[in-house]
Amino acid sequence: MSDTSNPIETCLDEWHKYVRGDHEILDTLLHDDAVFYSPVVFRPQEGKDITKLYLLAAAGAFSDDKPAQATLDTDLTPGEWDGTFRYTSKIHSENMAVLQFESTIKGKYINGIDMITCDSDSKITEFKVMIRPLQAIEVIRDQMVAMMAALS
Repeated sequence: MSDTSNPIETCLDEWHKYVRGDHEILDTLLHDDAVFYSPVVFRPQEGKDITKLYLLAAAGAFSDDKPAQATLDTDLTPGEWDGTFRYTSKIHSENMAVLQFESTIKGKYINGIDMITCDSDSKITEFKVMIRPLQAIEVIRDQMVAMMAALS
């Protein structure tokens, strides 16, 4: 991790590398005690290994055979967007960021947020996902189940 006065900026720089396809980066990006909060699983998933598994499954679930766009993509008009996963806005403080995203999977529009908390070393300590509408949650659940089975 690079040295910066704002840990979340460094964390997000690394996170964007992950979203663009550098999946190896999770090994150094995740804190050993990271916790993942899923929109479809009741209990928090605790620990680096299970958090990594969920994030890898999500990468596969959201890909829909299209590469992700990890940068903010607010200047495209709706007609230019091809349904690829993209972040559309960001709010952050020193150790926390909320990234709004959108995507389409199997023809269903998905809108949600990733809430990322990091420590002073820019390692992710908490990753929370919220998704809407209900049909999107159902599609993501089905995709995640398939990806988790493939990764296990």
